Amino acid sequence: MRPASVTRSVLLAAVSAVALTGTAHAQSAPPSPQADEVDDIVVTGRPFGVSERASLLATDVIDEAALTVAPAATLGDLVAGIPGVRSSAFAPGASRPVIRGLSGPRVQVLTNGLGQIDASSVSPDHQVASDPAEARRIEVVRGPSTLVFGGSAIGGVVNIIDDRIASEHPEGGIDGHIGAQASSVDDGRSLGGRLAMDVGPLVVTVDGFTRRSEDYDVPVFPESARQLAEEGEEPGEERTVENTFAEIDQYGAGLSWIGSRGFLGLSVKKHETTYGVPGHEHGEEDHDHEEGEEHEEAGVSIGLEQTRWDLRGELTFGHGLFERLKGSAGWADYQHTEFEGDEVGTRFFSEGYEARAELIQRQNGGHQGVVGLQILDRDFDAQGDEAYVPRTSIQEQGVYTVQRFDLDRVGFEAGLRLDNRTLDSALAEREFTSVSGSLAGFVRPSTETFLGLSLSRTSRAPSEVELFAQGAHAATGAFEQGDVDLDSESVWTLEGTAHYSRGAFSADLHAYAARYDGFIDLRPTGDEEDGFPVFTYVQTDADFHGFEAEADYDLWSDGDRTLTLTGAADFVRAETDLGPAARIPPWSATLGLDWTSTRFDAGLKVRTVGEQDRTAGFELPTDGYTTIGLTAAWRPLQDRNVTVFAAADNLTDEEVREHASFQKDIAPQPGRNLRVGVAYRF
Repeated sequence: MRPASVTRSVLLAAVSAVALTGTAHAQSAPPSPQADEVDDIVVTGRPFGVSERASLLATDVIDEAALTVAPAATLGDLVAGIPGVRSSAFAPGASRPVIRGLSGPRVQVLTNGLGQIDASSVSPDHQVASDPAEARRIEVVRGPSTLVFGGSAIGGVVNIIDDRIASEHPEGGIDGHIGAQASSVDDGRSLGGRLAMDVGPLVVTVDGFTRRSEDYDVPVFPESARQLAEEGEEPGEERTVENTFAEIDQYGAGLSWIGSRGFLGLSVKKHETTYGVPGHEHGEEDHDHEEGEEHEEAGVSIGLEQTRWDLRGELTFGHGLFERLKGSAGWADYQHTEFEGDEVGTRFFSEGYEARAELIQRQNGGHQGVVGLQILDRDFDAQGDEAYVPRTSIQEQGVYTVQRFDLDRVGFEAGLRLDNRTLDSALAEREFTSVSGSLAGFVRPSTETFLGLSLSRTSRAPSEVELFAQGAHAATGAFEQGDVDLDSESVWTLEGTAHYSRGAFSADLHAYAARYDGFIDLRPTGDEEDGFPVFTYVQTDADFHGFEAEADYDLWSDGDRTLTLTGAADFVRAETDLGPAARIPPWSATLGLDWTSTRFDAGLKVRTVGEQDRTAGFELPTDGYTTIGLTAAWRPLQDRNVTVFAAADNLTDEEVREHASFQKDIAPQPGRNLRVGVAYRF
């Protein structure tokens, strides 16, 4: 075993051991996952906090209880299936969220409200340097109204909240969890734990997890029938997507001082991963291996490392206009190396910091608000044969305010943001000043109903890839050409919101229409260079429209036992002046039946995704499919802190191809999968 692997194993074992022994000191047992009172106050996009039922933003929350039994997956794959959200599904080691058909630099992935400072938005085969396994809560916000995060959130935001820096003392002086699970489709296994403990006025947290998976199985030959027909080839017997292994190790710690008027804390995290990139093999050697051994196959793999430090605090004021000051800052050193077999290929580097300060206004009647400042300074570099983007320094400054007036029956919100962004490379230096704003109103015709309408204009400066790319990009199968003369893209969005809750029934609906001016799109020129078709970044107008809907109804309830019918659906259509936008997901509809009780939970989910034949000229259509999933969770002990869970995904072994993925025609989604696990919370 490699020395680094030994170190990681010792650290992870230590986290688990401390967590197990630490439970003996707990003064009282915490509530079970089933009994937890889930706080529905969402802070992403509205720092003063607004309940989901009163929010004009389209939000979904994955809480700690749900994360405890969630599959061990990267971020995009975990949140895929939330209405309006899909996965880029490039590989098990690399998936980013796709929100309302938008991805990459249009969707912000955050850790505790700050950016990743990685290279995940540069290319779809790059992993996000944060993992759901470290989260205590994940908030997903769809749409461009998240002014507090600027133009990079023009499509939406996914915020991973890890509580590594504690803001309050744990109940009873200690809390945490340990979990392990295994999956059949990829021989996957994972182990992780977290501990938070009082030490006087300080709270110490430690956490870590490790995950391993092999190449996953599929029900059909990996290459799609449409692509084989274009190539004049026949399907083979292979039923495994080669080079889809993944190895992830992460560990972190935090120290927080908590006083009567606030807190101040510091944390550090180390993230390391190695994963395969399907479709880019350079040989036929098998990569089966013992844990800890080097991969020796000749395919392309990526080795990623990031060290990140975070500082966060909050100070409450006794009187005055402002109730409290919130501040956070993060610095990260990121690098990843693309290996071709054992040979070092291209290397990517990202180093920098992001900071944010917010003054939360004291609530005055129905008036709430925030005034904030955000700064970013990041250096990006790529070295090697596929370094298609030059070294770029990026600086950004933004100021913003969001004001909400809630007069019970009626109310309105308004927001304004000013951004300045500079990108400096050897090719050119560009500076962009952007103004974004939003105005919304809402009414409550009854205590059960909330109706809202919002209008926003959001601007986004081009990314370093869109401006400066010049070279072959194997992940997208194109020779990409940026345009240093691109302008900012802007979008006007009109969105209607409806929340309804009465007795056993509740529902949410969001319908939107967006008009883009200067939409930045990657389109083919018809030329070829270095064996790749040439694609160039151009600007055009575009129209997006769609909806997301969710509803649930308690069919039967008696004490702690409830049988609930759930449903969800989404749809998005996108058209540019050059034709349909590329990789736009088709409609989907989900129907579920959930049984919950003190000791036992069970669920059935049937999900149908339509075909997508409205495609750009350079992509192939995808067929629709229906998948069936089963879940079960058992809490065998009286205090219910131990949960044994199992799940069956894609029970009928359907061929599933995610249209939002660059890999859809060579790497379908995994086939039938059985997953079992155990979790202990204290």
